Amino acid sequence: MKSFELESEMENKLIDQLINGESQWTYRPDLRNEEALWDNFRKILTRNNKDKLNDVPLTDMEFEQVKTQLNFGSFYRAAEWLKGENGIAQVLVPREDAKLGKVSLTVFKSQDISGGISVYEVINQYASSKRDEQDRNRRFDVTLLINGLPLIQIELKNRSEGYMAAFEQIKKYSNEGKYTGIFSMLQMFVVTNGVDTKYIAAADGQHINKEFLTSWVDKNNNRVNNYLGFAKEVLSIPKGHKMITEFSVLDDDHKAIILLRPYQIHAILAVEQAVRQRQSGYVWHTTGSGKTLTSYKVARNLLRSPALDKTIFIVDRIDLDQQTGTAFKSYAMNDVVEVNDTDNVSDLVRKLTANDRDLVITTIQKLNYVMKRYGDKEDNHITKKLRNLNIGFVVDECHRAVTPKKQQEITKFFPKSLWYGFTGTPIFAENARDEFGDMPRTTEEQYGPRLHEYTVKEAIHDKAVLGFQVEYINTLEKNSIVDYFDQSGIDIDGLSEHEIEAKLPREAYENDEHKLKVIDQIVNYSRHKFKLTRGPGNTYSAILTTRSIPDAQRYYELFNEVKEGKSSVKISEKTKSLVSDFPKVAVTYSLNETEETSFERQSQYKQIIQDYNETFNTHYDLEQVRAFNQDINNRLARKKDIYRTRSEQLDIVIVVDRLLTGFDSPSTAILFMDRPPAKPHHLIQAFSRTNRIYDKDKQYGQIMTFQYPSQYQEAVENAFILYSNGGESAIQAPGWNESYGRFQDAYERLISVAPSPESIDVNDDVDTLKLFVKAYQEFDKSLGAIQVYSEFDEEVFEQQYGLRPEVIESYHGKYENALEKIREQIDEDEEDDLTIDFDYQLSEVGKQQIDYEYLMLLMQTIVNEPNSQNRIKRIVDAEAYLTKFKDNNPKLGEIIEDIFSTIKDGNELTSTEDTLNVANEIEKRIDDRVSELVHGLTESLHVQEDDLHYLIENYKPDKSGKQTGENNLLENMDKDRYLEENREKVQKKFRVKKFAKQEYTDVIESEILPLTNKNF
Repeated sequence: MKSFELESEMENKLIDQLINGESQWTYRPDLRNEEALWDNFRKILTRNNKDKLNDVPLTDMEFEQVKTQLNFGSFYRAAEWLKGENGIAQVLVPREDAKLGKVSLTVFKSQDISGGISVYEVINQYASSKRDEQDRNRRFDVTLLINGLPLIQIELKNRSEGYMAAFEQIKKYSNEGKYTGIFSMLQMFVVTNGVDTKYIAAADGQHINKEFLTSWVDKNNNRVNNYLGFAKEVLSIPKGHKMITEFSVLDDDHKAIILLRPYQIHAILAVEQAVRQRQSGYVWHTTGSGKTLTSYKVARNLLRSPALDKTIFIVDRIDLDQQTGTAFKSYAMNDVVEVNDTDNVSDLVRKLTANDRDLVITTIQKLNYVMKRYGDKEDNHITKKLRNLNIGFVVDECHRAVTPKKQQEITKFFPKSLWYGFTGTPIFAENARDEFGDMPRTTEEQYGPRLHEYTVKEAIHDKAVLGFQVEYINTLEKNSIVDYFDQSGIDIDGLSEHEIEAKLPREAYENDEHKLKVIDQIVNYSRHKFKLTRGPGNTYSAILTTRSIPDAQRYYELFNEVKEGKSSVKISEKTKSLVSDFPKVAVTYSLNETEETSFERQSQYKQIIQDYNETFNTHYDLEQVRAFNQDINNRLARKKDIYRTRSEQLDIVIVVDRLLTGFDSPSTAILFMDRPPAKPHHLIQAFSRTNRIYDKDKQYGQIMTFQYPSQYQEAVENAFILYSNGGESAIQAPGWNESYGRFQDAYERLISVAPSPESIDVNDDVDTLKLFVKAYQEFDKSLGAIQVYSEFDEEVFEQQYGLRPEVIESYHGKYENALEKIREQIDEDEEDDLTIDFDYQLSEVGKQQIDYEYLMLLMQTIVNEPNSQNRIKRIVDAEAYLTKFKDNNPKLGEIIEDIFSTIKDGNELTSTEDTLNVANEIEKRIDDRVSELVHGLTESLHVQEDDLHYLIENYKPDKSGKQTGENNLLENMDKDRYLEENREKVQKKFRVKKFAKQEYTDVIESEILPLTNKNF
């Protein structure tokens, strides 16, 4: 039987692709360890700085200084250094001979693409150095070097394992501390199984998120999956160099490297081409796909054009001015451009007339005041300078930020301008503006041709955003509607639901009875939407939007009454048992909305802020609304680790219009809409607050409407048709009946193959196991899908199907064992109607794993913010979680408790990092303990240590029959020595294997697996 293509064969083909044809990589088979890599780097460094060194090479001591400078505590710190000053990364070396002074050596130039000092090399099977005697050797598959620095690592697996196995291997290497020294400079990972290839920015094992693994697509949005095709499209020179220079961004706020997605890159290139042709235009990228980041790169790149003096980025209101300015400044912190947001009109004029080539962020309102101030002062020197500026305007949400009339006025004032608009919801002929003279009515008429398009259909297909699951809830009972119309003398016989809703007065949805039904739906019937089942700190957040500020404030009051037990709506015991303080609620308005409220409403808002201060130990007041709003944004979005701890989180933010456009909040999964339907582009904008990629359990952006269900459904369907480019069915989850029907079909297929977990055995024939694995994958997917619907009732579900958590867990274990058996025996060339997805990730993550990750997060926040006012509360939270965790896993709990005690006492642990990485410290101690146990077993059993490690890494406690690697271990065992030392117990040689197996099985299952398998 022919096996899958070997990884070694894949390596050879990949290297051939990289070194031949258009590529300029040079294969270096001689570079296989750290010493050789440093020697190679030293030669390149010396050659590239020959003039600076003045024929006096670096001494060994001087080069040790260089090595020390290039050993970074994180990939992000390495990226900061690589960006350098004006794109040049250098090291400063005091010469050993004092007469030579100091020398600044150039290591890397971002702009030297396919030339200059850049040297491109590819290596494979690099053996990482051991940290200590008990550490294990690891080999990296393929690594790309620029100027001797490892910047891109490629991990390969064959088809039977899937690319996710390569991803998990990278995480493992990171957690083991393998990416240190010269490998601390990695910027990009690529994982592939030959037929599926993804890339992701380098991040440590705790923060690298598989949901951000990205496929490459060409400029026509066709996917490139094959690893050799990917190498040609992405990794060949100059493309590979550009990926880590021109197409990467450093997010200073989150200390993260961002690699642009392919559609962002294609859009940037399209705008650059338009600039060269002196042509304006617009980019249609679906909301949620990273338009702010794309527009930043476009605005930045416009400054490279000698034809432009300034780039002005226009946003449509003050809140977005602040939000976009913050994001841009974070991106620009380590870039070669200066980002200036404008405090006032005078500040804007000063920045426009300065000689600096910089990027200015402002609102249309401020630009308007500039034109009013100088529009009739033709002889003024400032006016002349302004009018003579060559300006590139980049406009966020371009169909709303600048009206056609206002754009004409600005263009008249700045006649030498180019315009580039960004929108996720363009205005087409179908939803064109009202006719007003000869003014443009569509986005294309206003800005020019569409330069690049990436619709929600393509984005969902590429997993750049999620689809939507929409539910239309009617809080009005049919009898009460009939009674109302009877009392009003209105005949509704023969009218459709849509026509009946059109006759309903607004007041029908503005009373407390309606609002309490909405609250009941949120707190008691949306547990799975919020993922409360994952426990505190691991839930999703939501936005509730209302028609008016009075409605928003009344909702806040009613939520408080419900939480205090003073309402007819009671929070169920089930909800309380999952997250005891759910829901934590806040209200936020835009600055304009705040200013326009009455004195009475201002007083209510003051109380809301006071409640917020008490909850989060903050100190805001009505004079600090902007800062208060920003704090709410942070707690809702949870982008920073600190906001992933329960004590710092909000569950629901009530808004009128604020946050419904331009707000990026990956953890927000639900939008509750208690307001009438809006126009198509407003609906898509609002819906898109929920469909950001976050984690594998977030499958859809979830929308729940509470007014005019028939009208809403029609409005939503029209909006999806308009903005999906023919893919409206692909962007929306099916309704409950269809999803439940799919689950029932999947359940029937599962029990027809395996009526119970006990009915499937790993020793069954491979065809039976394939049927089971395929059936269980479909069952798991359909089960996860139905849990987010409001109709799902877990208690009824368990009674009806008998699928208690422990039953599903048993099926899960059988699935893992069956999948492993299939991998061992499947034939690559056989014809098979059953397609097994080896990269499929089961929807149910073990609760113990979730608790472990959350405990790490709590401990890390205590380390990162030792002087926080909330330190005591965080310590108490961590202690409570640690106690629960130890009950389930005392072995691992002891290790964590030892580290936590040191952290709690304020003592420092030994670490090479600037700040202790808790997860890495725990992994190190786990490795040390496992190595100690392995060494003890090796000595007592007289087996090979590598054989034992292999057995442990592949050990499945539920597996019947022999474990993977067991035969090899026992074959290589020194049975005579074992018998000699254990003769009294073993007595006969034929019993050696039995006793040895008992011994290592006991140690592995009772001592090692509790440490290495967080779900054990």
